[in-house]
Amino acid sequence: MPDRAYLHPIDPELLPGGRNAIDVCLRLKPQERITIITDTATREIAAALQKQVERVGSDYSLFVLEHHARRPLKYMPELILDDLALSQVSIFAAQSQPGELTARTQMTSVVNNHRIRHAHMVNINREIMLEGMRADFVKVDELSQRLVARAREAKRITCRTAHGTELEAELSPTLKWLKTSGIITRDKWGNLPGGEIFTAPMNTNGTFVVDGVVGDYLCERYGDLQSNPLTIEIENNRIRSLQSENKDLRDEFRAYTSTDENSNRVGEFAIGTNTACTHVIGHILQDEKIPGVHIAFGHPYAEHTGANWVSKTHIDCVGRDFDIWFDGEQVMRGGKFLV
Repeated sequence: MPDRAYLHPIDPELLPGGRNAIDVCLRLKPQERITIITDTATREIAAALQKQVERVGSDYSLFVLEHHARRPLKYMPELILDDLALSQVSIFAAQSQPGELTARTQMTSVVNNHRIRHAHMVNINREIMLEGMRADFVKVDELSQRLVARAREAKRITCRTAHGTELEAELSPTLKWLKTSGIITRDKWGNLPGGEIFTAPMNTNGTFVVDGVVGDYLCERYGDLQSNPLTIEIENNRIRSLQSENKDLRDEFRAYTSTDENSNRVGEFAIGTNTACTHVIGHILQDEKIPGVHIAFGHPYAEHTGANWVSKTHIDCVGRDFDIWFDGEQVMRGGKFLV
């Protein structure tokens, strides 16, 4: 059975971000049904989301993962997947644990198959609820729309930073650009806070200095990498070499990107568009939305981008203070948009 009762008092500081999620991003209607999936560590935020759902008046189910399966999850419990398939809207607000990507992929497969408006809030925390989740997502969407329209016409995107990044992405018209700006539709589930455009690049070459954060469970482990960046040399869309003074980071990143034959392949080239995210907080969910470039190795969201390959893994890499050019025309200088 779903878990219904509040396990935490409602923190009023979390309610504006929760209202943004329910009213603006998901546009939940009273006649719709929503499934909320959370865990014990995120129950306070889930309670704020639940409160906003009750305000709207929608029917809902809420599941606390630890009540239904042992963590880390080997699979998403069937009870949750079956309930999810009955809803038009859903939220996953929980903390990631190593090895759980398969379980989350089972969930998003149901989301994709049933075209559910789904908000993915992996590793959401209080700081993000008070910052990135309080963005004006209508304005973020307008900026994202202008940018993605130009990106779809570009054949090459070049990005550089004063910290050593110099990377060129070659793009293909057969690989789609997507906009996940926080306004979530049935066509593509989105992370919250939203604010990015992305594609699977046809090819990338150059150097990418990760002096922001890396993704998945490594983000919590290593946080802000400004003082000990990870430098990645990329050749023909794959990692050629890794360098960092933090040997543990280097070695764990190498192991992660060696999981399968495509774990070291650039599967995502993205530009953050959430202008409410002004500084690195050491948390991938928000930091990848900072205006600038981030790339990811592994799964290319093939079901949406049209890429003809897959991977079991996906790890994001965020840098700082980008200059960006679309086919030689500059669209960002020092992390500020020129469009």
